[in-house]
Amino acid sequence: MRRQLLFLVVLLTLLSGTSLVFTSSASAKTTVSSACILPNQTNVMKGTIQGANYLISVPANWNGTLVLYSHGYVFTGRPLVPQDAGDPLTEAALLQQGYALAGSSYSQNGWALQQAFHDQVALLSFFDSTCGHPSRTIAWGHSLGGIITAGLVQLHPELFDGALPMCGVVAGGVGTWNQALDGTFAFDVLLAGNSLSPVNINNPQGAYNQAIKILQTAQQTPQGRARIALAASLSDVPGWFTTGSPEPGKKDYTSQEQNQFLWEDQIDFLFAYFGRAELELRAGGNPSWNTGVDYRVQLEKSASSSEVVALYKQAGLSLNQDLKTLNATPRIKANSDAVDYLSKYIAFNGDLDIPVLTMHTTGDGLVAVQDEQSYASVVRKNGDAPLLRQTFVHRAGHCAFTPAETLAAFQTLINRINTGKWEDSTNPSLMNQEADALGSTLNPAPAAFITYMPSEFLRPYTARDQ
Repeated sequence: MRRQLLFLVVLLTLLSGTSLVFTSSASAKTTVSSACILPNQTNVMKGTIQGANYLISVPANWNGTLVLYSHGYVFTGRPLVPQDAGDPLTEAALLQQGYALAGSSYSQNGWALQQAFHDQVALLSFFDSTCGHPSRTIAWGHSLGGIITAGLVQLHPELFDGALPMCGVVAGGVGTWNQALDGTFAFDVLLAGNSLSPVNINNPQGAYNQAIKILQTAQQTPQGRARIALAASLSDVPGWFTTGSPEPGKKDYTSQEQNQFLWEDQIDFLFAYFGRAELELRAGGNPSWNTGVDYRVQLEKSASSSEVVALYKQAGLSLNQDLKTLNATPRIKANSDAVDYLSKYIAFNGDLDIPVLTMHTTGDGLVAVQDEQSYASVVRKNGDAPLLRQTFVHRAGHCAFTPAETLAAFQTLINRINTGKWEDSTNPSLMNQEADALGSTLNPAPAAFITYMPSEFLRPYTARDQ
């Protein structure tokens, strides 16, 4: 059944710039009474709770709904900066609709899920005592904030009415870092000559510098490019990198490998070495393993298997021999205490008590789109599939959503909460219409929702595996 368009009225008013006014009969709420409401202006509150900085924004027309934002990964050594939305345009639009926004910096940077869960709940408690209890609360977040969002509603379902994890690490921490290990393990064995341990990283700067040098050298030869493609395929790094560029053709293996190289060179290796070192320090050891993994089977399941086969043939290399070498190389064992830590923060059990809508770009090389398959699988096994819907945006980049796409997804979740039904609400054509109707300011690129089914996540690990 076709639902109403996202916003029945989109009014652009020129008043010291462009102001956006949105109304929707499905989400309109009477302005509520609260000590935090100021007449004719948004009340912006900042402060610190137990070492975590917070940002709260309450509009003059607050509709009673609080939207709790969880931000993405921030490397250690950087300031603790809170966000209450992913971008200023989305923030402004939601405030105009009457939503109160809040977000914590968390008390630590890095893989700080333990702190984030505590700090976000503490912020909700602070909001309750300061502004009053919301009529409903929605969790949302990007990237690491996506896994935090999904974790919050698993750990504290009573606090939330809906959730929107975007580009989230929703395969969970253990599976995600195991899958990343497979790529760096193959890179070490086939390109670094076993000189670059992918775990127990004591000198992340030195390891990163060495890895980048090896990677860039390998990219200069057909043999090196074939092995880069193999390593990337074991972590399902996509062959699409540049936002705004068309996706390479299915058999354009040269472009696909070049894009995988760019992901590794510009983004992924930062997390493979600096991010993993921080995680190991936090968890008290290495939480990843590849004991029992058959890399021939892993390649067969990878979304990039055809590319790897073709590039090995072009390079005159024996793929069979390299796979034998990988499978014969001594394996990496995990520290059990570190696995327990990473499982606690967090492995997913599939138990949903509220509506959850996820959103992911199809060409995400930092958090693989296959994370969504893992999350949907465990939710389905738990019998809660009716509460979950997943949407996909056909674009390269990590969290590369337009503000209009984000608002369309948000309103889809609101409609589900209001009506108790998904029906045809996540139909990509309808969502594209709704996003495009918001105009060019919120649409730097045409809306690109697409019907999509991600391939299998290569190293699944859920709470059921514990």
